[in-house]
Amino acid sequence: LLYTIKFEDGILLTATEHYLKKMSSGPYFLLLILLQLYNFSVADEHDHKYTEGEEVVLWMNTVGPYHNQQETYKYFSLPLCRGPKEGISHYHETLGENILGVELEFSGLDIQFKKDVATTAYCSRNLDIKDYGMLVYAIRNHYWYQMYLDDLPAWAIVGEMADDEFMVWSHRKIEISYNGDRIIGVSVTTEKKVPVKKDSLLTLTYEVLWTESQVEFKDRYDKYLDASFFKHKIHWFSIFNSFMMVIFLVGLVAMILMRTLRKDYQRYSKEDDLDEIERDLGDEYGWKQIHGDVFRPSAHPIFFSTLVSTGTQLSIASIILILMAVTEKMWTERGSILTTGMFVYAATSPINGYIGGALYSQLGGRRWIRQMLLGASLFPGIVCSNSFLINFIAISYHSAKAIPFTSMIAVAAICLFIILPLTMVGSVFGRNISGTPNPPCRINPVPRQIPEKKWFMEPSFIIFAGGILPFGSIFIEMYFIFTSFWAYKIYYVYGFMLLVYLILITVTFCITIVCIYFLLNSEDYRWQWTSFLSAASTGFYIYLYAIYYFIFKTKMYGLFQTVFYFANMFVFSLAFGLMCGTFGYLASRLFIYKIYGTVKID
Repeated sequence: LLYTIKFEDGILLTATEHYLKKMSSGPYFLLLILLQLYNFSVADEHDHKYTEGEEVVLWMNTVGPYHNQQETYKYFSLPLCRGPKEGISHYHETLGENILGVELEFSGLDIQFKKDVATTAYCSRNLDIKDYGMLVYAIRNHYWYQMYLDDLPAWAIVGEMADDEFMVWSHRKIEISYNGDRIIGVSVTTEKKVPVKKDSLLTLTYEVLWTESQVEFKDRYDKYLDASFFKHKIHWFSIFNSFMMVIFLVGLVAMILMRTLRKDYQRYSKEDDLDEIERDLGDEYGWKQIHGDVFRPSAHPIFFSTLVSTGTQLSIASIILILMAVTEKMWTERGSILTTGMFVYAATSPINGYIGGALYSQLGGRRWIRQMLLGASLFPGIVCSNSFLINFIAISYHSAKAIPFTSMIAVAAICLFIILPLTMVGSVFGRNISGTPNPPCRINPVPRQIPEKKWFMEPSFIIFAGGILPFGSIFIEMYFIFTSFWAYKIYYVYGFMLLVYLILITVTFCITIVCIYFLLNSEDYRWQWTSFLSAASTGFYIYLYAIYYFIFKTKMYGLFQTVFYFANMFVFSLAFGLMCGTFGYLASRLFIYKIYGTVKID
């Protein structure tokens, strides 16, 4: 089904899109939506094989300021005319490509496989006052544009200033390398500076040079990878440093908790041998004294269970996505990572429902429908609200980043007809299979009064300090991730990301267990929210680092780019906080059930 290709009205369609067009309703509609999300991995415009003399299409993508990577506009919004060749329509191959603002338009240049083209003028344009102003603005703001040839990207700059005069590059030299019947590489060099003047004639020319290459087709993207940056000694050192931190923390937790808990068990066993009068006169303190309150349901159970279930779904979806990126070169396809992420998130919705339904039922909740709806809509709602804000500004800027209305409808359909039903199914199973609470200790009918303690044992301080070490284990990797997204680098070292992800989980587990042990030892049983928020504060430190990165590591400017940056960093930090908070809660829950299930309690 997915390998079939069909032409309709001059537009190349995959079979999935053809059937979506023909079957806008019916029992297969939801399945086809999922297939459309996933078809990036098995379908393309062609098989990347050419015969001599066959047409090779050069697509013009977007143009925009060099320092504002996300502020992009359609290429032909500038007064740069297209070639004389008849236009070819382009469709958005995946939903992710559409959301990312990919706007491929045919260049109109006549390029044929293995056929050199001498310097040829392909268009001329008289520059009126409006055209002159647009080119001057583009040159002053360092506009550059992106092209695609056989799915290989190339970049070029519009013009530059020389001797206080605005100059535009009028000649485009396209060098294409090939191996057999496949294209291996493309590079574009701009030449011949022409001054931009009012009411002048701007003539654009191009030439094409073909050269044979020994590079294999599967390795043709390697030249886009900056190995000297991502595999720098600092990157390796940060991984080693984080690994040593893990060993230190695991050893510290094992030493402190095992020795301390052993002393606690010995002290409690001695107390069990005393008679009632001696026990009352003894110095009772520590975590055993709150055994009747430690399993008391947390405050705001609907919201708490929703946060944990959403964090669980994000954690599992992210690990699946990273594993897929390790095994597949997903960065070679436009929008593939975003499309795959949406597909994986929708497919893991039953996990959200199961964890949320089970935990909410264990906390004594009865409004399971409300919890299910909140769990299904919390994170998608935040992402959609963020997208609507950015989209509103993008529309006012006439930017290519503006998401089409049809894509919004598609995302809404995925949320309503895929995520919501799967979450409901998971919630039903969670309540019925794992919804019965089974704490090792009875809960006292009257809550115990929490004694006064030192300021550094308060939950507020633990929450503030709990995320420092987890952030410290990943902040170097955050630099590489931020640079790949905001500074024209292609992130491809997903093996490093997987290792850092596992290190983060381990560090979060250790730190949260230590924090919760000290909290319980001060006879404070409010561990649920404390464990979650102390680990989730990692997201807060990531957002602080994002502010630092924006100020000192980028040259972004303007309302659109600033809002785009901080809005997306907020969602990224929030997702990270939810995942880390879930790690912290699960670690604390396992630890508490273990220690209270071991000690003898009357």
